[in-house]
Amino acid sequence: MSFGFFGIQFGFALQNANTSRIFSTLGASPDDLPLFWLAAPVTGLLVQPVIGYLSDHTWHPKWGRRRPFFFIGALLASLALFMMPNSTALWMAVMVLWLMDAAINVSMEPFRAFVGDKLNASQQTAGFAMQTFFIGCGAVIASLLPSFFSDVCGLNNVPVNGAIPETVRYSFYAGAVIYFLAVLWTVLSSDELPPEDLEQFRAQKSATGGMGRAFREILAGFGQMPVTMVQLAVVQFFTWIALFAMWIYTTSAIADTVFGTQDAQSAAFQEAGNWVGTMFAVYNGASALAAFLLPVLARRFNKKMVHLLCLVIGGLSLISIFFISQKVWLLLPMLGVGIAWASILTMPYALLAAALPAEKMGYYMGVFNFFIVIPQIVSGLLLGFITKQFFAGHTVQTLMTGGACMVLAGLLTLLVRESSTEAQ
Repeated sequence: MSFGFFGIQFGFALQNANTSRIFSTLGASPDDLPLFWLAAPVTGLLVQPVIGYLSDHTWHPKWGRRRPFFFIGALLASLALFMMPNSTALWMAVMVLWLMDAAINVSMEPFRAFVGDKLNASQQTAGFAMQTFFIGCGAVIASLLPSFFSDVCGLNNVPVNGAIPETVRYSFYAGAVIYFLAVLWTVLSSDELPPEDLEQFRAQKSATGGMGRAFREILAGFGQMPVTMVQLAVVQFFTWIALFAMWIYTTSAIADTVFGTQDAQSAAFQEAGNWVGTMFAVYNGASALAAFLLPVLARRFNKKMVHLLCLVIGGLSLISIFFISQKVWLLLPMLGVGIAWASILTMPYALLAAALPAEKMGYYMGVFNFFIVIPQIVSGLLLGFITKQFFAGHTVQTLMTGGACMVLAGLLTLLVRESSTEAQ
């Protein structure tokens, strides 16, 4: 069920570790990076609720409910991964990022509902934790690929005539193949449970046909969100401001503070990019290991207290990067970030799944994504201004701001009411 996430995370990890590097190589300034990154949250905002709704109202005897969307999204995302490192101008890279993120969202969103469909409440934390494990494994390998192609295969890690380095290009090519094959494995090897009353399901689908009515139902659902979702929305808002800041600015921050350069065409900047890939591999590896502990801790204590602790650890770890000047020591805070990342990918969904009606699982999982993408849009519009006006362009201070937001998100978890059945 969850192996497809191994491939999906190849796409996200390559994007998270290398997109700012690609944009900078093609001439983007640090102040503009958040705006160029808006592709990720905006496509999620537009795509995920629609895909969730459509997958809720889909059933095919062979393909099932969610798997058609797995396959279509994986095919398009793999094509975008091939195109991204071959961009020859900044506008091309930005356009491909929009395509890539839309496609990744098509294949990713139904995976969350897939766990809710097939597992009962007592199994769901373990199910989401298994997704987190495969996410961590995929991201570790993907994040290390540029260093592997540079150090082991001897490919060029420096831009030639302004082109994207060979190490980055071949990393994206490998990611495209692995993405498609991993998702295809889930599509071919897993099955889905048909609706309990197939004739009634078909009758309801016929009655709700038409995209106009679909959009009306999607919008109407916002007024019917479960209380747990509303409470988690506040936590998600500050959590994802922190993550967005980290993904955008870690490369430029580390290049500036540890490698002593802001020149994206320099060998030192590209070396910093490879090291950030190693850092991201560490936090994803830590998340893969932490995924096994989360269900145990959730049973021993409760989901929201585990999430609180993990977010505070992650936020303090991000803040500590400001005080580190040796690259090896940068791996230590990544362990804390990994603990937080494991919980971010597991606990909110485990808390939410128990509160959702089964027939709208895909839709509400898509709506929940709004509270991931809206803070990213806010960050994209404001972080560049804040970095320039308040931090004099020193992006490591933006990382500290993100860390403070993650600590605040942890404290806000106290507002989430967890029922006795969800706590089991």
